[in-house]
Amino acid sequence: MRLTEEQEELRSAVRAVLGRHRGEAAWRPLTEQIGVAGLAVPEEYGGAGYGAREVHVVLEELGRELSPVPYLGSAVLVVQALLASGDAAACARLLPDLASGTVVGALAWAERGSWDPSAVRAEAAPGPGGSWRITGTKEHVLDGAEAGILLVAARSGAGVSLFEVPVDGAGVDRGAAVTMDSTRTQARVVLTAAEGRLVGAEGEGERVLAHVLDLACAALAAEQVGAAARCLEITLAYAGERVQFDRPIGSFQAVKHRLADAYVLVESARSAALGASLAAAGDDPELTRRAAAAKSACSEAFSAVAGEMIQLHGGIGITWEHDAHRYFKRAHGAAQLFGPPAWHRARLAADLGLPVTW
Repeated sequence: MRLTEEQEELRSAVRAVLGRHRGEAAWRPLTEQIGVAGLAVPEEYGGAGYGAREVHVVLEELGRELSPVPYLGSAVLVVQALLASGDAAACARLLPDLASGTVVGALAWAERGSWDPSAVRAEAAPGPGGSWRITGTKEHVLDGAEAGILLVAARSGAGVSLFEVPVDGAGVDRGAAVTMDSTRTQARVVLTAAEGRLVGAEGEGERVLAHVLDLACAALAAEQVGAAARCLEITLAYAGERVQFDRPIGSFQAVKHRLADAYVLVESARSAALGASLAAAGDDPELTRRAAAAKSACSEAFSAVAGEMIQLHGGIGITWEHDAHRYFKRAHGAAQLFGPPAWHRARLAADLGLPVTW
């Protein structure tokens, strides 16, 4: 995929902001100056009306910097869940604030370590006045402890459905989870007869989540490629500076081979991620296959390149003073997010009609 001039400008703008503002402080300028939160939101709801290719560009840059801003959880998961629900009233009510970045959204979905939409076991029972009562425990909720909008997947009589739950309502207990990757905040959300409002049609949640899963995998693959490419850049620079036996370590043939292998992994992963983004942008029927392939390939490539980064940096690579350990932790955390590589290979095999071994 060759970027358009406008997409290249977007990349440059995001990189410039991330260069000036570190950590969570980058969210406000990213949303106010560039409008990243509303890139994929239709114009009728206050967004820019762009799509998956622009999201890909943003996430590559966020991945390069291991940025902790709530883009993936809010601007991808929640926005796409609302759009896929087909609930025009909910979209009109919630998307403008999400698009502006003034409110962060969270999608509470995974349970017991599973991202399979059919595995949702949280229960939704009818309440008074057309409301619902949601009971269950959700894990790995991106930005769930700080979000102002909470969407919850739960099982009603018609199947899995999606509900908007007031974040400070009775029966809602949100707690930050302790994770290996400190650059990505997650929460555990426990719901005990919490009041909910149906989003979309009852029983349509599994279809919505299956679509969101594909888009999430495509988006995360872009982030993983950006981070893996940055690992390689840092390691190449270090190999040219670090001297042993009176010569840079990058001049040794064994090191060259390892760096070349890492380059192949990064570029192969980039191709897989771009393929998934193109499928997401064009409503391609191959989206599920491409997203599953990208999530598997990019997870394993990022983990391998981050590991080589630590190995080739030697002792400094495992110190707090160097960023190598942060990329390594992000790599292994991201590999499990939205399901591990083996599960996505099983999804791909099932979609192709091949035997499934997962």
